[in-house]
Amino acid sequence: MQVSGVPCGSLSDTELVRRSIAAPDYFACLYERYEARLLRYIRRLTHADAQEAEDLLQEAFIRIWRHLQEVDPELQFSSWAYRIVHNQAVTWMRRQHAFGSARSPASRIPIDTQWPDEAGGGEAQDANEAGIRTVLDRLSVEHREVLVLKYLESMSYDEISDVLKIPEGTVATRISRAKKAFSRAAEALHLTFTL
Repeated sequence: MQVSGVPCGSLSDTELVRRSIAAPDYFACLYERYEARLLRYIRRLTHADAQEAEDLLQEAFIRIWRHLQEVDPELQFSSWAYRIVHNQAVTWMRRQHAFGSARSPASRIPIDTQWPDEAGGGEAQDANEAGIRTVLDRLSVEHREVLVLKYLESMSYDEISDVLKIPEGTVATRISRAKKAFSRAAEALHLTFTL
């Protein structure tokens, strides 16, 4: 994608944010760069179906746009964007639970056998991913969010700290506890995974 003859891929996130504030057309570059990643994160963190996830993503991008001038140039834009999406997803999950529409594991919308971005992995990979999703669904949001960010989104402790707005030491503690909870949930389902 290009804006005013400048390829989006040639610009850093910081430069795209700066240009988006001055010329809103550049925001399309940020949207294109992060759309798939943030949608995948929503699907991994929540029990939202495809349409609900798309709606959450759109709401999050509206918030990102409205608050773009608040981006701290010293921090990574990606962590800031993930934090906004994370907050939208958690708010949505709380609302679902508050209104009694939270889905129990047995009544949830059928989970894809593959993560939305990981097609073509073969039957073994599909079964493994479906098993991981089943185990994650049994964890608290606090445990699920750190595992998704660390192991599925491949974020560093520093990035997770930025997304969740907690100290890095707390991130390490939560990941440790979440791994234990994941192992217990996997054992209860007679599944074996190593984190």
